[in-house]
Amino acid sequence: MISLESQVLERHLDFFVDQSVLFAGGINDAFPQQIQGKARSVQVWSWYFDYAGKRQSAVDFSVECALQADLIVYYWTKNKQEVAMQLMQLLAQGAENQQMLIIGENRCGVRSVENLLKPYGEIAKIDSARRCGLYHFSLKKRPHFDLTSYWKSYRTEAISPLTIWSLPGVFSANELDTGTSLLLSTLDSPLQGDVLDLGCGAGVIGAYVKMHNPKANVTMCDIHALALASAERTLAENHLQAKVIASDVFSHIEGKFDVILSNPPFHDGIDTAYRAVSELIRQAKAYLKNGGELRIVANAFLPYPDLLDQHFGSHRVLAKTGKFKVYSVRA
Repeated sequence: MISLESQVLERHLDFFVDQSVLFAGGINDAFPQQIQGKARSVQVWSWYFDYAGKRQSAVDFSVECALQADLIVYYWTKNKQEVAMQLMQLLAQGAENQQMLIIGENRCGVRSVENLLKPYGEIAKIDSARRCGLYHFSLKKRPHFDLTSYWKSYRTEAISPLTIWSLPGVFSANELDTGTSLLLSTLDSPLQGDVLDLGCGAGVIGAYVKMHNPKANVTMCDIHALALASAERTLAENHLQAKVIASDVFSHIEGKFDVILSNPPFHDGIDTAYRAVSELIRQAKAYLKNGGELRIVANAFLPYPDLLDQHFGSHRVLAKTGKFKVYSVRA
């Protein structure tokens, strides 16, 4: 089953005939494979390991894209900062008169692509279906792109003296979020052994643990290429060492841990989704040592207590506010 966006693209297959095609953005289906018989070549660039990890040989999973093609097909996402960064990067290295199709759901704000790209070429809406808009763009003036200009950093008393570094679209990119702060407030005892920060974002939890527990072996993972780059820089700038890897929940995690910490995501696109957290709770016991602890923070309204009890027998609430709760379970 292909996405709504790809269903709209199916109405315009003539664009792909005998062209080298580069797919980018929020693509999450097998449409690139479906057009391989029509296109001269097909490449995919993705920042998301939950997509790239399933198709490793065919997807460039990287922060910066070095690929070029006659036609770029960009899948719009809800994160405007991320979209702008990707599009500027693609067009900065695009060929003269680079052709691009931009497809996205209306509710994700794809209409704003007209104002975003108008200074750099000719853009026109060519289709509207499946609650999506499809735009055609022809490059006339390359934008300037410099990755270093997108880096941001911040400090806050709660995690002093850490400095957090991040790129756009990364969780905890601009400030310490309330949920993570509540989780960190429960780490009042030393952590020893092997610690996993699952869904590390900009690296706040893992870096905080390593700073306060230098002898702990810390592993940090995420699905987002920019999150991994951010976590690596956060560690480097604070003179800390930890292992940073790409993994879709536990897909590429090896070994077992004394502690697994997470402020897990529950948003997928603009919808609420529980897949990642459900997999985290369901599989965690297999990645915990005997007596090991899973500690997560979540919005209080989410139905995690039942899930925790189902897989661990019981749970404890270590801290709570009107919005968040920190849960602890042991293997």
